[in-house]
Order: sequence, then structure tokens, then C-alpha cells
Amino acid sequence: MADDRKDELEQILKLQRDAFTASRPEAMSMRKDRIKRAMAMVKDHSDAFCKAMSADFGSRSVEQSMLTDVAATVGAGMHALTNMDKWAKTEKRKVQFPLGLLGAKAELRYEPKGVIGILSPWNFPVQLAFGPLMQILAAGNRAMIKPSEFTERTSALMAELVEEYFTKDEVAVITGSPEVAAAFSSLPFDHLVFTGSTATGRRVMEAAAKNLVPVTLELGGKSPVIMGRSADFAKAGERIALGKMMNAGQICLAPDYMYVPEDKQDEAVAGVADGARAMYPTLLENDDYASIVSDRHFERLQGMVQDARDKGADVIEVNPADEDFGNTNARKMPLTILKNVTDEMEAMQEEIFGPVLPVKTYQAVDQAVDYVNENDRPLGLYYFGDDKDEQERVLTRTISGGVTTNDVIFHISMEDLPFGGVGPSGIGSYHAVEGFREFSHARAVYHQPKIDIAKLGGFKPPYGKATLKAAAQMMK
Repeated sequence: MADDRKDELEQILKLQRDAFTASRPEAMSMRKDRIKRAMAMVKDHSDAFCKAMSADFGSRSVEQSMLTDVAATVGAGMHALTNMDKWAKTEKRKVQFPLGLLGAKAELRYEPKGVIGILSPWNFPVQLAFGPLMQILAAGNRAMIKPSEFTERTSALMAELVEEYFTKDEVAVITGSPEVAAAFSSLPFDHLVFTGSTATGRRVMEAAAKNLVPVTLELGGKSPVIMGRSADFAKAGERIALGKMMNAGQICLAPDYMYVPEDKQDEAVAGVADGARAMYPTLLENDDYASIVSDRHFERLQGMVQDARDKGADVIEVNPADEDFGNTNARKMPLTILKNVTDEMEAMQEEIFGPVLPVKTYQAVDQAVDYVNENDRPLGLYYFGDDKDEQERVLTRTISGGVTTNDVIFHISMEDLPFGGVGPSGIGSYHAVEGFREFSHARAVYHQPKIDIAKLGGFKPPYGKATLKAAAQMMK
């Protein structure tokens, strides 16, 4: 990357940090004004954003983008506006006896951190850049955003509109290559948010560590679906198909593999296939069905299916209209279900991020639980079934970032629930009060009374009986 781009990034960071410091303390009304401007920017230009996303993908439903990117982002802003006064309130904390009687006081203040960097991905380019921005602004911070180069038109539009709605010392968008992203992640931010793959997340965290920058990493992994024998396989199948085929499976929380009872495998697979056919009777010319974002990603998914086939998996293509996918450059791929998978297959080793669904079978549900526990903690976990005892057994014996029962993905759309992963699927979370606190510094403040507490408590030398008495009192 040219040195002038690095200088540009450092200058913007200095501009924002200087403005942040000069504005302290800043009124809540200013934070709210910024959130309202961000909401207006997304709403007023929603059609342009949706068209840009469709062009970047090659084909992507405008209606889906309106729901998942525009409405979800505005919803995050509305939730922050409704709750931020409550979130930001100073909390009274207790002091040890008898300090309270002597006039000592303790409090916890949630204060802004400063300048926060956002490295956002291509799969939901508007939501995953501007969604966290709402909470970052609610907490009183400034923000620099580096959107993905894969969604070039959307990123350019974001840069243009942010410049129109915000001054550069409030919010700035920096576009460019992976080299620009690498330089961005090495800046000495006050906090850095990254959404993307686990492999890239490791590199981002390594770069941030050099400046001791705290990070929020929203990663991915292999989110399992565990189907109990009590599940309604037709209804469950439709819901799994919806979650797997929305955005052509290019969702960090998409169901990555199914674990089903051995004697119900055919019924479970049929439920997913029937659900897919009902929602997507055609695929190639269907605007509701997204394209794979790039040639490289498309080839990776094709290679993953071929690898499974070569290693003995049964490959089921759900192609309702029997369309010819071999003679098109649309980068569309039918839902592909893999039966008889083994852990040696790429599809069981990597996050899929596309319309490929491996199926594993169990004789007892504890086999599925053990399998989840033997692998990296997933970002999401999904259980289908009416057996509440079994559901609770699955939830209490596994660990995941979040859970949806009897559906998939929906927990991320609940603004009052935190969203985040565990270990390889992520660090930290946003949404809800937890997100506000993620982007705030919890500052402890203790107010000492006029009386000489140190002398009274035996803290002042020369030490003696008063010191031992104080220590004994503290250990009671």
C-alpha cells in the first residue's frame, strides 16, 4: 500500500481523536443526533443501497436487502435511541462497612472510549457496517469504517453518503484493497470491531495486539442443527432451508450441518428439500435467490462438493426446475445436501458459507452433543423438537455464541439480546446493553470523605494493632 494511504488513515484517526477529546463532555443530544443522521442516511438512500448490493453480488433480492440490511440497521438505531439514556446512567456501587457511614461513595460511569474502527464484511455490507455504528455512536464514540472491497459499489456509496451526512471527525469511510484493510487494522484505535472469517480474525487480532487495541471479533464457524426425534421434520426442514438459502447461505449464522436421528435421516432430508422447492421453484432467473459473491468463492464451494463426492458422500442437488447450471456464468448454485459425510471431508472441516448442507446421523442425541463439544465453539446452535427435557440437555451440555430453538438465525434479529461468539467463533458482543457496554469504558470512581480513612483503617505506618484489627475485620 502506498505510504500516502497510510498517512491518510493516521490523519483521520488524529482528527477524530482530537475532536473527541475537545468535545468532552458531550451531551447525549449530540449522540442522538448522530444516530438519527445515520438512520436517515440509510432510509433516504435505501433503494440506492439495495441496487448497489444486487449489482455487487451479480444477483441479490432487493426486497431481502431492504429487510436484512436497511430495516435491520434502522431497527438497531431505533433500539439505541430508545434505551441509551438508561444504558448510560451512572450506577451507584456499595462501599465496605463502615465507609458508607463515614461519607464515602462509589459509582460506575459508562464513558466513551474514543475512536472505534469497524472492519465490515461483504455478505450484509450495510447492516454489518452501520449496525454496530449505531451502538458505537450511542456510547459517544467517533468511528472509522473500512468496508469490504468485494462489494465495491456498495462501499463507494457508503463513503459518498457518510461524507454527506457526517463531518470527517465524526464518521469516516475508507475504501480500498486488502492492503488498506491490513493498515487499518494496525491503527492504534481505542477499540476495533471486525466481522469476517476466523482466519482473518486471527490476523486482525494480531495486528491490533501490537497497539494493545481491544477487539470485538464477530467470526463464524460450523453452526450445527440438532434435530430431536420429536421434531416436526416438514416444518423444521422448511425453516432450515430458508436459513440455508437466504443470501445463498452466505451468512455467518447459516446452519452449517445437520445432526439427525439415524432412522429419521430420509424424512429430515426430504423436509429440507421440499422446503427449498416450495420457496424457490426456479433458481437461475429467480431474483429471490442470490448469486455467490465472487468466482473464487464459487469455485471453492464447487471444490468442496467434489471433495465430498470423491470421498464417498451422497450428493443431492435440489434443482426443482431441472435447470442447467453448467451453462451459466450467474454464479448460482442449487442447494446441495451431502449424506454420509466424514470428518475428512472439507465440508466438515471448514465453514461452508454457501448452499451446501452436510448431514450426520446419531443413534442417541448425546452423540450429537459430544460432537459439538469436541469441535470449536460455534457462533450459533439450533435445536428442533418438542421434547423440553432433551432441548434443555442439549443447551446445558453445549456452548455456543447464541441459540435459536425450533428455527435458525432468529436470535441475531432480537435487538435486546447480545450477539457474539465464543473463542474461534468470536470475542465480545454487540446489540442490547451489552453492546453499549462493549463500546464504553466502565470507569470506577470512589469519593473519599474528609475523615482520614487510611489512619482509621490501619493503612498508615507505623503498622500495629490497628492494622491487624482492620485485616481481621476485612476477612470476616
